[in-house]
Amino acid sequence: MTEKGRRDFCIECRKEAEYLLQKKNIVKNIRDKDYTFGITVAVCAECGSEMSIPGLIDKNVQEIDEQYRAAEGLVSVDDIERLMKIYKIGKAPLSLALGFGEVTIPRYLEGQVPSKEYSDIVKAALSSPAYMKQKLMENRKKLTDAAYRKAFATAESIERLFFVSDKMLRVIAYIFEKQEEVTPLMLQKLLYFIQGIYSALYGKPIFEEDCRAWVHGPVYPEVYDLFRDFKYNPIDDARFAILKGKAEDLTEDEKRVIDLVANTFGMYSGKVLEKITHNEAPWLEARKGYGDGIPSGALLSKERIMNYYFLINRKYGIGSEEGLRAYICDMLGKAS
Repeated sequence: MTEKGRRDFCIECRKEAEYLLQKKNIVKNIRDKDYTFGITVAVCAECGSEMSIPGLIDKNVQEIDEQYRAAEGLVSVDDIERLMKIYKIGKAPLSLALGFGEVTIPRYLEGQVPSKEYSDIVKAALSSPAYMKQKLMENRKKLTDAAYRKAFATAESIERLFFVSDKMLRVIAYIFEKQEEVTPLMLQKLLYFIQGIYSALYGKPIFEEDCRAWVHGPVYPEVYDLFRDFKYNPIDDARFAILKGKAEDLTEDEKRVIDLVANTFGMYSGKVLEKITHNEAPWLEARKGYGDGIPSGALLSKERIMNYYFLINRKYGIGSEEGLRAYICDMLGKAS
């Protein structure tokens, strides 16, 4: 579309003209390998010729850099800045902590493209606090005591924070990929539905964590503790970079079930999902004998969840979105 009010000189029209920003594919050879990049070009709205406008060359350089890094699986400048923010460490100390030369990270931040080997080290540190601790210990003598203690203490605190299972982290990561916005209450209910539907369809739980019957429905306490520490939108927190790429390790069956839940239960708010769980046998049975005023409850066992959803599957066929929607409709009818 035309950038309203945006005009520049068109050398073909020989006058000021409005321009449109469009995408154009170009092929560039980098290190003896051809790559196709999508870059932004300015096109004259009158004659259709490409125009040179201020700032466009810099934008194209950035676009090519980002796409090249993505194609080669290399870390971005944003990834490195995020790593510095997570571990509260400066660029030169980070470089030394990872076993690089002191000016390596500063050069990467200025735009130099890292090697695959060094990129993989940065990515590993970004995704694993345990790996970051290992690198800090290996290179302790290169760091000042203050820098080492601060980064190591941060790594330990993050490691304690992300103490849920790898499978749970992968499922959470995939949920965030599928949903535009997820509240802590909504996340808890989606995890519960995913556990129930997956276990009913495949005869085993998708993750090992146990569920509890709290006053607001089924809750995974470890996940509750994890999100309680995030003061803002979890997706915007730098520490959530630890989840980046984890969803790739899910199986196709696991992704299929998460997709089913996201496309059905995921259309409702956390409070609506809470009403559904409050009318399900697992929560009702687990809450017997517990007062509604305390934020804790009985174990809502994986077996109890699986057995309930096994029966629901026989009635509704919850391996399809149609079956799940029919079930949701019936449950909301009971809640009204």
